[in-house]
Amino acid sequence: MVETPRRKAFPPRTFRRPSVIPGFGISFGYTLACLGLVVLLPLAGLVVKASGLGLSGIWQVATDPRVASALRLSFGVSALAALVASTFGFLVAWVLTRYRFPGRKIVDAAVDLPFALPTAVAGIALASLYAPDGLIGAPLARLGIQAAYTPVGIFIAMVFIGLPFAVRTVQPLIAEIDREIEEASATLGASRLATLTRVVLPPLIPAVLTGFALAFARGVGEYGSIIFIAGNLPYVSEIAPLLIVIKLAEFDYGGAAAIATIMLGISFLTLLAINLIQAWSRRRFGYV
Repeated sequence: MVETPRRKAFPPRTFRRPSVIPGFGISFGYTLACLGLVVLLPLAGLVVKASGLGLSGIWQVATDPRVASALRLSFGVSALAALVASTFGFLVAWVLTRYRFPGRKIVDAAVDLPFALPTAVAGIALASLYAPDGLIGAPLARLGIQAAYTPVGIFIAMVFIGLPFAVRTVQPLIAEIDREIEEASATLGASRLATLTRVVLPPLIPAVLTGFALAFARGVGEYGSIIFIAGNLPYVSEIAPLLIVIKLAEFDYGGAAAIATIMLGISFLTLLAINLIQAWSRRRFGYV
């Protein structure tokens, strides 16, 4: 009699994994409750408020020339500022991590100043510096460049507030990269550019994208540090958050909720795309 091979028993699938923190049920419930109360419930209320206008009403708000111009300005300048902040943030993080020089700790602490400064203080400081008669704005004005009260001023403010995110997300990973890897690459005959692009950058790409996403999200929603340097001219330098404030001042709560919902949808799709690129980069380069 031939014995039938027994099927190997597999443990039931579960999404719970072992953890050093006991009480999974309580911890998981507390997480969902906090996420729902702090994030999901306010966003749901915003969407419900905007839905009172109907799809046609929201579309009418979105296609209004002034609203469309403000949305293009906010998202376009935010993306460009996040790209610049990510590039220079990588360089700043590399210098602070790999080099030792007098005053390094002071420079390292100064990176976090945009976190600590009230947004209004940052906006006033930037407007004073880049105004036509300011310390930086005056030389630029002699060159025919006006920074303050134009989209250029908005770009400067967004880079200012986004740079710390770009630096702090990349800096810990740079510290973990072993110098021996770079030395081995150089020993094998690789140039500095090849070492940078094939050895150093691949494990840092997810962190760079994270810094970009954080800087972009902060720039899109920023208000206080921008309105002082933007000039707030309709169709020129008026950002979408300012339009929301204007709508609220006019007691047009439905219009304000519609603009906020449109911004929420665009931001969600943009951040989803960035997260998908992050996941692809992890699979492509083999880093997690």
